[in-house]
Amino acid sequence: MKKSAAVLIGGVLALSSAGCGSGSTTEPGAKVQVNINGQPPQTQAFDRKVFDEDVAEFETANPDIDLVPHEGFMDPKTFSAKLAGGQLEDVFYVYFTDPAALIARKQAADLTDYVKDVPHYGDLKQELKDVFTVDGKVYGLPTANYTMGLLYSRTNFTKAGLDPDSPPKTWDEVRAAAKKLKDAGVTGFAEYSKSNQGGWHFTTWMKSVGGDIARKDGDTYKADFNNDKGKEVLRRLKEMRWDDNSMGEKQLLEIGDVQNMMGAGQLGMYLAAPDNVAAIVNQFKGKYDDYGLAAIPEQKGTLLGGEGYMINPKATPEKIRAGLKWIQWKYLNPDRLEGSLQKYKDRGQPVGLPIPPIADIWTGEPRKQQEDLKAKYATMPVKNFQAYVDGAEKTKGSLEPPQAQQVYAILDSVVQATLTNSDADHSALLKDAETKVNAVLAQVK
Repeated sequence: MKKSAAVLIGGVLALSSAGCGSGSTTEPGAKVQVNINGQPPQTQAFDRKVFDEDVAEFETANPDIDLVPHEGFMDPKTFSAKLAGGQLEDVFYVYFTDPAALIARKQAADLTDYVKDVPHYGDLKQELKDVFTVDGKVYGLPTANYTMGLLYSRTNFTKAGLDPDSPPKTWDEVRAAAKKLKDAGVTGFAEYSKSNQGGWHFTTWMKSVGGDIARKDGDTYKADFNNDKGKEVLRRLKEMRWDDNSMGEKQLLEIGDVQNMMGAGQLGMYLAAPDNVAAIVNQFKGKYDDYGLAAIPEQKGTLLGGEGYMINPKATPEKIRAGLKWIQWKYLNPDRLEGSLQKYKDRGQPVGLPIPPIADIWTGEPRKQQEDLKAKYATMPVKNFQAYVDGAEKTKGSLEPPQAQQVYAILDSVVQATLTNSDADHSALLKDAETKVNAVLAQVK
């Protein structure tokens, strides 16, 4: 549900007339041709230029490999047809919600015997590697991730007498801060409640208090929010919305509304991933100095999202090795990080947020190296976002539920009712949603 994901899903795959993936064996001494997707569209001029430059640099360093780039990313609606028709690229982009189904349908290559030769594979966060691992077998590599945190206005915190260097760590502290922000003349806390985004954020709330939306029950899934944790989330929303009036009168908000409020200086806090900071600055005329990002309140869990790459199950061993070499060189290469950050800074791009090219995927020495380089090349005050980075290291992230968008649409109504009706029956709302979500989850194979 990230904003960037909506753009990516809309990308059109530029396919060559001769097809993409190939199962043919490469002649000894011949170049290995590898079709790759993930090339940004020309409308994203900077990202496209960097990608094309990287392809050229990689081919120069690896003259035995010929990369054939294709625009576009993951489109679940066309994936199976492309694979069956030989049109699927050898190396293809996926969201973290894709691998489980692709692996179950045997639509990705088994990379277990190959990843041992991938440099720094052992330094990647285990929970990210787990997204691509089933029964001990590895089917892909994570290249970026996000977890949800608490985005807040440092300017409005100061205005309300709050310490912008000490953001709220619990939901009780969020409520107390929201009241002070309201008294200072701004909306204390905002929440989405339509376009499936209310259900998306309800999921984040549930994880923050140690709950979840769905649980595995044998070979099926069952709804798991009609319980004390689900009632706690709705109670806390009701307290801020109705008892404290710290969420404002205007409701039925979605991401653009809330980002606009933050950019206009009218909001104190909301739940968000790091890319929201850049969106507020770029689209709503905010300033990086004005914002802070903290860990999710309570830190009992958070929503995890991200992206990575898998390989066509029809790919030859030569293509698999070449494809993995490209993925590691381009996306998982601590040795190239300093050069990338220098390039971003020299070309006027922001550096300092925990988003690519500073993806939060590492542990150990690569993570320390990344944090040191981020501070060295930062174009913004990285200390404003350090609470998020530190919290993400300690907070377990987990993925969206199966059939996420259908589930979120159902849960939208629960959040809407809570925020628009002071007398809403939370137990009845959760019970009704549970019945509907179980019907959706019953379709999961």
